[in-house]
Amino acid sequence: MAESNFIDYVKILCRSGKGGAGSRHFHRAKYIPKGGPDGGDGGRGGHIILRGNQHMWTLLPLRYQRHVFATDGQSGGADRSTGKDGEDRVIEVPVGTAVFDAETGAFLCEITEDGQEINLLRGGKGGLGNWHFATSTNRAPRYAQPGQPAIEKSVVLELKLLGDVGLVGFPNAGKSTLLSAMSAAKPKIGDYPFTTMEPSLGIVNYRGDKSFVMADIPGIIEGASEGKGIGLRFLRHIERNAVLLFMIPADSDDIRRDYEILLNELREFNPDLADKSRVLAISKSDMLDDELRDEMARELPEGVPAVFISAVTGQGLTELKDLLWREINSEENQVRQTLTHRDLDVRHRVEEEDSFIFHQDDEVDEELPDMTDQDWEDEFWDEEDTINGN
Repeated sequence: MAESNFIDYVKILCRSGKGGAGSRHFHRAKYIPKGGPDGGDGGRGGHIILRGNQHMWTLLPLRYQRHVFATDGQSGGADRSTGKDGEDRVIEVPVGTAVFDAETGAFLCEITEDGQEINLLRGGKGGLGNWHFATSTNRAPRYAQPGQPAIEKSVVLELKLLGDVGLVGFPNAGKSTLLSAMSAAKPKIGDYPFTTMEPSLGIVNYRGDKSFVMADIPGIIEGASEGKGIGLRFLRHIERNAVLLFMIPADSDDIRRDYEILLNELREFNPDLADKSRVLAISKSDMLDDELRDEMARELPEGVPAVFISAVTGQGLTELKDLLWREINSEENQVRQTLTHRDLDVRHRVEEEDSFIFHQDDEVDEELPDMTDQDWEDEFWDEEDTINGN
């Protein structure tokens, strides 16, 4: 059950509230036959707000809440009474959630800190009451502004785990075994391909009082960027990792070729991944003797720090920790921390989520032209054209 609860991609429909209409009311009181206009302003519509929550680790709650609608603002009243504002809707998401436009795939925003709030869709501004339009030459304006319309948008939420080191490798390269050996994480380990079906995080202790986070994702195969295998769904998680740890087993036919295949899949998914710091670990090295290890070392890719390790015997793990810590804290790596999100395309989308169809029973509002706040301040209608006035 725990495996099925990890949801890192969800598509939802959001709609902010529309602004309330301004009132066309005139003051009426005994002995005051010409009290003048006193129609109040309409209340603003509710916002759709995203909020980061460090205690959440999955987008599962949103899978059962596909429609998030804020309420509309109320119309203004007599005696310059302002209508009640619409109720905001706050969507709590895990830290590391990126938001994309579901129609175009364009990146919109991201949540990177606990408690961070982003106003995803602004509620419509309330219309002005008729008292705003009273002048010395027009003492009885019989018009008021309607409220601004609501904004509706389908968005895709992608969770990208925040980790310092991301494990990259083919199925059965020993990634999960390494994570279990270096941290207290207990990922599923088996002797068959694609044992890891969902990402795992582990905290690696270093030199007593230091630590860093290591993320394990399902194995990548050649063509993963085109949709082959299951690694494609989880490549997004290594976009936020500071350092990429490539793991290739010692029994590989061609370590250099395997490394280039993995690197090419990352480039195809997001070109920015090729700029991240990279470390190469040759796993299962306990089967090698010194002579064979020296011979293999001469054939490794150039320009990439490499270490021979064995998660079973513990060989090379201390050296690997030192190497990773140095890369994580290097000045060059700190400069590369900024992530440029790639837009969603057909290959990067989750089919079962995108096939979700929105059923709307609400009446569709007439589409109005985009207007700035100043436009709405200046625009009004005559009495015959007023709508929803009091």
